[in-house]
Amino acid sequence: MTANLVTLQPLVALAAGVLILIMPRLLNYIVAIYLIVVGITGLVH
Repeated sequence: MTANLVTLQPLVALAAGVLILIMPRLLNYIVAIYLIVVGITGLVH
């Protein structure tokens, strides 16, 4: 089973949203990690 970026992105966004609701302090870290991952995958492809 392969998961490409199109199917993975909504799942990551959903998980991040739930974590932000539970622990609002995580917002900075979640956004930073998301931007780093998206930037790296953009450079690789």
